[in-house]
Amino acid sequence: QVQLVQSGVGLVHAGGSLRLSCAASGRTFSRYAMGWFRQAPGKEREFVAAISWSGSLTYYADSVKGRFTISRDNAKNTGYLQMNSLKPEDTAVYYCAARENVPGTRTYEYDYWGQGTQVTVSS
Repeated sequence: QVQLVQSGVGLVHAGGSLRLSCAASGRTFSRYAMGWFRQAPGKEREFVAAISWSGSLTYYADSVKGRFTISRDNAKNTGYLQMNSLKPEDTAVYYCAARENVPGTRTYEYDYWGQGTQVTVSS
């Protein structure tokens, strides 16, 4: 079992930046790929970014490519999502997730989920 606890302030103006953190406990975090997803009101949860267990491979949704950066520090059992140049359409609840093996881009591929963090970008 892996427990994921998210943190990060969630209110920012358009053009601003925000960093979300996802702290893992339980089994060895370095064995798990990690992903970030988001869900806006009335919409399905969508893929944002993913990173391999080593951090050597990263994947991004087209909508965030060039603005968001996913990273991890296995020594601290923590993953991060750095969000820059934020837009009002980035407003959503953001979730971190973990799975064994390779990173995935679908929600059903992940076994463990954080509690979610509301991110609101005002125009």
